[in-house]
Amino acid sequence: MIAVDPANPRGIVWIASYPKSGNTWVRVFIHHLLRMAAGKPLEEHDIDELYRTSRSAAGRIDLYEHFLGKPITEANPRDIAEVRLKVQQAIAEEAEGIVFAKTHSFLGRVFGYPMINRAFSAGGVYIVRNPLDVAISLSHHLNVPIDRAIRSLGASLNSPVTIETTAQEIWGSWTENVATWTADPTPAIQVVRYEDLVADPRGVFGEMVEHLRLDVTPEQIDEAVALSSFERMRAEEQKGGFVERPDHTEAFFREGRAGQWREILSPEQIDRIVTAHGEQMARFGYLPN
Repeated sequence: MIAVDPANPRGIVWIASYPKSGNTWVRVFIHHLLRMAAGKPLEEHDIDELYRTSRSAAGRIDLYEHFLGKPITEANPRDIAEVRLKVQQAIAEEAEGIVFAKTHSFLGRVFGYPMINRAFSAGGVYIVRNPLDVAISLSHHLNVPIDRAIRSLGASLNSPVTIETTAQEIWGSWTENVATWTADPTPAIQVVRYEDLVADPRGVFGEMVEHLRLDVTPEQIDEAVALSSFERMRAEEQKGGFVERPDHTEAFFREGRAGQWREILSPEQIDRIVTAHGEQMARFGYLPN
């Protein structure tokens, strides 16, 4: 379970993953649980309200610019690295209790600075997804060919650039991301396979609630599972859009199912992914039969 004092819970609880691995799905579930626990009604277009319960740590431009002393767009990667821990400390200290934060960062160091401030972290949930499926989802998300998405999966210290709304996060390769979060297990970090969420959302989300020490009822868990179903999230996006969807992406909630790689990837593409990431894939049962 997350490492907090039940009488005075504090710290950042990370919702972490490589991109397109189920991070938003988990955030939607947690959003509805926290909303119901607080006695708040269902929002009209709830998928656009996630910032109320779990913002991206890299998206706290107000804090980055405060510590940088200049606009985020004038900062170079080393500048960002030097203030990142201060930003995360401020996120933890401004919250009344635990605070959920999204990240796609790997759990390593850049320019000698850690990507995650462990001193102000209570723990988290790390979601891992088969890279054979991630490659397909990432190609749609970035609006690039699958072969290019496969190269991104394998790029060491891969990262998007800083923009006006988001400070640079270092994703790393899929292997770097997964290995740094999971190779040294700790009870404070729950590792969840995306495929298990797809197969048994009620069971896996129920275990997540216990890990996060959330004081909710079984009925509230059931309702949150229903409200965060992929079909409902996709319908909500089709009806009113999704504020977190990149402009170049046709649909954020596109497919969601596990195993689509069997129908889409070529044998050569499968071999490239397995060659690059086979060690971590084997740990999670992702090697092709």
